Amino acid sequence: MQKTSNFWGLLALGLCIIFAVGKFTSSKRIVSVKGLATEEVMADHVIWPLVVQDVDNDLIQLYSSIDDKIKEIVKFLIDNGVDNNEISVSAPNVYDRNANRYVSERVATRYQMQQVVTVSSDNVELIRSLVSRQGELLRKGIAITSDYEYYVQYDFNGLNDLKPVMVEVATRNAREVAQKFADDSGSKLGKIQNASQGQFSIYDRDSNTPWIKNVRVVTSVTYYLK
Repeated sequence: MQKTSNFWGLLALGLCIIFAVGKFTSSKRIVSVKGLATEEVMADHVIWPLVVQDVDNDLIQLYSSIDDKIKEIVKFLIDNGVDNNEISVSAPNVYDRNANRYVSERVATRYQMQQVVTVSSDNVELIRSLVSRQGELLRKGIAITSDYEYYVQYDFNGLNDLKPVMVEVATRNAREVAQKFADDSGSKLGKIQNASQGQFSIYDRDSNTPWIKNVRVVTSVTYYLK
């Protein structure tokens, strides 16, 4: 009787071990893949700062000179199709160079003034054409200053319209990779265990054409294998 009891007990234990191992192995039969989707788009918004600066010892005369240049810039923009609502003019920034305590010698020209006209527009093609024509302002004696702080900025704001299609493409690409893995391993592709959408990134296609953007997203998907 004791032997029979031990036999059935060992048999039950063995079945439990087999079931546990089978469940563990099954839970490990998964494949994790990534799917990529990219899209090349045109920028749909542009910000163009036009910076004017000058120096003079006479502050009033300096302000008048800068003000005349700002008016010419605004006229140039409006005459060429830029809407007045797309133009903003900053307050003038005045710097007294002789008041700089780190300068030991007094400079020949005391005051430096800077003012910025900023164009913010969805008409990217128009603004691009005007950027290439800013030499017309130079012929009027208006030099536009450019540096690392003030540059033409192209943006793409239509990401929400692209998201559904791009996620679908990335997920489909991920499934194709998983299917290839399953075929090569003699398995069948099962249901999705989990999936996550990566962050969308938008960047310039290259440094020469910043108005052309590349949009990119990567999805991560884990499938069960049968």
